[in-house]
Amino acid sequence: MTTTRVQRTVRAPRAAVYRALLDGEAVGRWMVPNGMSSEVRAFDAREGGEFRISLTYDDPSTTAGKTSDRVDSYGGRFTRLVQDTEVVQVVEFDTDDPDTAGEMVLTFTLVDVEGGTQVTGVHENLPPSVRPEDNEHGWAMSLGKLAALVEEREQGRQRGNA
Repeated sequence: MTTTRVQRTVRAPRAAVYRALLDGEAVGRWMVPNGMSSEVRAFDAREGGEFRISLTYDDPSTTAGKTSDRVDSYGGRFTRLVQDTEVVQVVEFDTDDPDTAGEMVLTFTLVDVEGGTQVTGVHENLPPSVRPEDNEHGWAMSLGKLAALVEEREQGRQRGNA
């Protein structure tokens, strides 16, 4: 099984980034690559809490879904939450394809850096049907959306306190 790793600096405090990792509405906005839409079906952000998410391809003619022609659905659970520092999830695609099946582990680590927070995402146990470079590209897009969302929220919060 393969592991990928992506990093992004977010111009916001760790607490703000951590909140966005555990906010189902926020996850529906940022944890989706370009060219797809997201539906968060369940989201219980606590250790042992479960979630279900479906991603739908905008143009199914370019890529086949893992669950159906247009959809990648997956479920999982939060296995470790360290306040403002780390989120660990175990996820699995809803699929009958043995090359796509199996539990994956996603770990998000947050570290203070000059100007904000460094987010590191590690995706372990990628199934054989998922190309590592595609996974990294998708995660880079998603972390870009996370940064934009959190930075926008922080700017609004700061304007509200000014």
